[in-house]
Amino acid sequence: MTTADTVFAQPGNPDRLRDYEQNARTIFWALLAAILIHLLVAFLLAAFSGFFSPALPAPEKPVELTFMDLSPASNSKNSAFIETDESKKAPEPKDKTFESNANSIGASELAAAGEMPLPSQTGKDRPLMDFESNPYSLDSKGAQAQQKPASQQKTAQPAAQPEPITAAEQFALLTQKSASALDAAAASSQTQSAYRRQKERTHIAGNITTRGISSVNALGTPLGRYQKIVADSIGSRWYTYVEQKRDLINIGTLRLRFVVEPSGRVKNLKVTENSSNEAFASVCVQSVLEAHLPPIPEDVAQSLPPEGLEVEGLGFIIFPNG
Repeated sequence: MTTADTVFAQPGNPDRLRDYEQNARTIFWALLAAILIHLLVAFLLAAFSGFFSPALPAPEKPVELTFMDLSPASNSKNSAFIETDESKKAPEPKDKTFESNANSIGASELAAAGEMPLPSQTGKDRPLMDFESNPYSLDSKGAQAQQKPASQQKTAQPAAQPEPITAAEQFALLTQKSASALDAAAASSQTQSAYRRQKERTHIAGNITTRGISSVNALGTPLGRYQKIVADSIGSRWYTYVEQKRDLINIGTLRLRFVVEPSGRVKNLKVTENSSNEAFASVCVQSVLEAHLPPIPEDVAQSLPPEGLEVEGLGFIIFPNG
């Protein structure tokens, strides 16, 4: 065994050991202080960078589109049309909210319960706006036969007119083109025609406050009276065709868009909605194409675009029973 192989321990110097411990303690506190300082600096940098940097944009909501008519007012735009019972005569309303075939002053059976310019009433929840209920009725042959002069009755052929002539068809035979002539023809047609569309009282919540039988503020105009003739001429055929093909058509709604030319001819007929079947679409299209519409009076045509009267969203509905 050599000296190099053996190491003997010797007691250390107490002063040197005390200095060593003190130095170690100093180094430990220095490292701890350095760590704390670094943490503090990092925290301050993060805080101030967030304070001065621009805030992140908030998450965007899903885009919602609202279609609004922002086009400038023109003669092609008119007030919404609503049919008025011409037997209920009324003076000209102060608020001309709707355009109609006759004057009507707004009244409501119930207190105002909505925002629309309509009366409030109870009824069925359906996409219509009927203030009363009544079944439909078509033109009667007897009433129309009385209007023919004797000379025409002698020369008329029995099969020349398979269907009863509606008030619109009678008016189409006239040559008057003024609004006053249109008014006179529409008034006389009330006693000549028994046609009446089916109505079913619907549930409505409106803002009209005047109490009375349900009605709206509507102004009778030459255009409104012409629109009524168009609706009656189409409707009288539609009820007839529906009865003939009731077993083929399904429950549903169909809407059409078309243009009535100044001559009274229908063009650009398109189906815009159909929740029924093709048989129902055929009935509705046939009713419009075969309607004998009178020419648009000249003073009415002046308020319309050169193409004529645009009819958009004309609806035909088959409801389930009940």
